Parts: sequence; C-alpha cells; structure tokens
Amino acid sequence: MAVSKCIKYCLFFFNLLFWISGCIILGVSIYLKVDKDSSKIVGGSLPGVDLLIAIGVIIMVLGFLGCCGAIKENKCMLMLFFIGLLLIFILLLAAGILGAVGEDKSTDFIKEQLNNLVPLSDQPESTQTDIQALEVEGKCCGLIKGHEDWGNQVPSSCNCNDTSAACTTVGSKKVYSTPCAEFVTTLLKKNLTVALGIAFGIAVLMLFGMIFSMVLYCQIGKAETSTA
Repeated sequence: MAVSKCIKYCLFFFNLLFWISGCIILGVSIYLKVDKDSSKIVGGSLPGVDLLIAIGVIIMVLGFLGCCGAIKENKCMLMLFFIGLLLIFILLLAAGILGAVGEDKSTDFIKEQLNNLVPLSDQPESTQTDIQALEVEGKCCGLIKGHEDWGNQVPSSCNCNDTSAACTTVGSKKVYSTPCAEFVTTLLKKNLTVALGIAFGIAVLMLFGMIFSMVLYCQIGKAETSTA
C-alpha cells in the first residue's frame, strides 16, 4: 500500500501553519508578560500567561518535528508529534479553563497589586514616572481612588485634556476621574481574551493534526509491511 501524497502534504502544510500559530501564541503571550503599561505597575501577569508562553515554544518545536516527519515519512517523528499534540491539547484546555474561570480572581489580583502602591507620592521616582505615562495613555488618574491616590500633589499627567473623557474638578483644574485600575484591568482582559481565543482555535486544529498524523503513520506501516 502506497503512502497517500495528499495526506502527506496536507500534514506538511498543516504543520507549517501550526508552527506559525505557535509563533503567534508565543508573541502574544510575551506581550502580555512584558507589556510596559501593565506588568511594570501590576508587578506580575494574569493566570495562564506563563503556561501559554511554554505552550507557544513547544508548539513551534512540534510544528518543525511534524514537518520533518511528514516529508521524510518517519514513523518515529510522527509518533512523537502525535504524543506531543495530545499533551499540548490538554495543556491548552487547562490554560483556557484557568483563564476563563479565573477572571474575577485576576481582577482582584490586579487591584491588590495596585493598591500596594498607594499613596503614589511615596513611591520611587521611576515608579511615579511609569504611572504618569499610564495616566496619559489611559486617560485616567490615580490607581484605585482616582486623584486622591496622589494626595495633594496631583501631577499634570492627570490633567483632563480630552473633553470626551470623564473628568472632575480639583482645585482650579480638571483631572480625569477614572482610576487607572479600570484601564489596566480592561487592557489585560482584552489581551488575554485574544490569546485564549487563539489557543482554543489552535486546539481545534490540533485534533485534525492528530488524525492526519495517525492516518499517515498507519499508511507508512502498511507500506513497509507490503514491501517486506
């Protein structure tokens, strides 16, 4: 029995896309980990991000392994590829469930970390600079209670320069009334949703990959038996 060229090259191109998908997962996850607008101030990452980074690296390795196994018709590589896909499939589901059920815990985690920085006027200059940059980008002021987090020294980064944003009057100037905790929470949840969406999409594709790899594996075995 000859090996199906259609399945062989379908598996090759699947693994090429699989490898690219691993690059995407890795890139998005690293962005979530090192994003200057969140990680510097929160002091950590949301649950599941570290797991997604590991998954992205392993997917890239498996994609390369699958491509070689398909082109060379190597049963050992195909079996390792299948086992690897199965393990990653389980890890992706674990990461997705962790991110989905831990949304409220993530919000509490962020607020707890930000609350440790109050009062902001007592923080090192470098930390204050990061917070002020966040205020300008997020059109917010303070972290938890708004401008009150700065005490009597509200920085110019809180000045309400956008009339469409929610503002309040403090003394003789208008400042943003929205605490930056809301901006950080929304930003991290949005990015995490993108990462988890990609992960679940990859998990569905992996099912087809496992099917193709096993079909090709069996065909190679039958071809070897018929020529023996």
